[in-house]
Amino acid sequence: MPTSIIQTMKSCLLPLLFFMSITFASFGQKEQDLDPVIELTGIAQINQGNSYITFPTDIGNLESLWFEGNVVPNFFIRKNKNARLMAVLTPQIIIRMYQKESFPVQTPSYIPQISIYYTPGEKSLLNGHTVFGRLAHHSNGQEGDFYLNNGDINLSNGNFSTNYFEIGLIKTDYRTRSNAHRFFKSYIEIHPESWSMKELDGVFSKYRWHNAFSIFKLETIENQAEPKQAEISLKADMNWMFGEINQWGAFSLDRLNFELTFFFHPNFFKDIGLFAQFYRGMDYYNIYFNFQPSVGYSPFRHNDRNLKLLMPYEKNKSFTGAKFSIGRNFI
Repeated sequence: MPTSIIQTMKSCLLPLLFFMSITFASFGQKEQDLDPVIELTGIAQINQGNSYITFPTDIGNLESLWFEGNVVPNFFIRKNKNARLMAVLTPQIIIRMYQKESFPVQTPSYIPQISIYYTPGEKSLLNGHTVFGRLAHHSNGQEGDFYLNNGDINLSNGNFSTNYFEIGLIKTDYRTRSNAHRFFKSYIEIHPESWSMKELDGVFSKYRWHNAFSIFKLETIENQAEPKQAEISLKADMNWMFGEINQWGAFSLDRLNFELTFFFHPNFFKDIGLFAQFYRGMDYYNIYFNFQPSVGYSPFRHNDRNLKLLMPYEKNKSFTGAKFSIGRNFI
């Protein structure tokens, strides 16, 4: 082949190869950018829980409420966006407005807490592990006697206060085929004897083992420049209470708390989703702990939780029911 022709081919091929290399590099970078990304702040937000307000329509055995509100503002402390170590300050508050005369908001739950999250040397959090610890306080801001003269717990203005810590592990997993995030966490919750009121001895579990599984189904978006929103999610959470509680047997099902939450994010809402939740176990509302509601409700949520349509409490009985709500998605 003549030398002139070879030189001509080289002069044409070199720019072509250069153009193709840039094109494929750009395409590869675009594909990489399209991959789902979750930061340590996202994992922390899911684990911390989300704010919500419920509707006055629940199914269960709680007292009738106008609403329950859960405010969970998270303040993240980290060195930079890619930091593997992060602290979270959360001044959480839960309130209930009862369907009674004057619409009282009785004994709110104050739960200030500080949490630490650490990801040990993993480049991607899509498939990785996160260790976390938490130090928290839970009280109701009251100073009355814990018990009434007849021996019942003083729900009106009885003092409730406990301090505790948690330590656990979160496993994250992303499935490309199903386009879904999966989260599994397991942790222990401990209320040291000297950190809690003596009146809680024998009636309040100070040692608990929690396990939770969440799956977030992501919608398929044509315009990948827009961030993905979780269209469907499912969360199951259960914990077992150890220690002396109301003379329950070691394997009594009364020791089991279980929560199942279904979430749907409709396309016509940007930051709001629909929730339905089933809950069975002891009440999480400060001094009401010894009343076990079984409930399903429907709440309006900004980021997480429920609402309630209810019936009277039964002391030491499991709380079971369902809730429906609206709120903001996790991802």
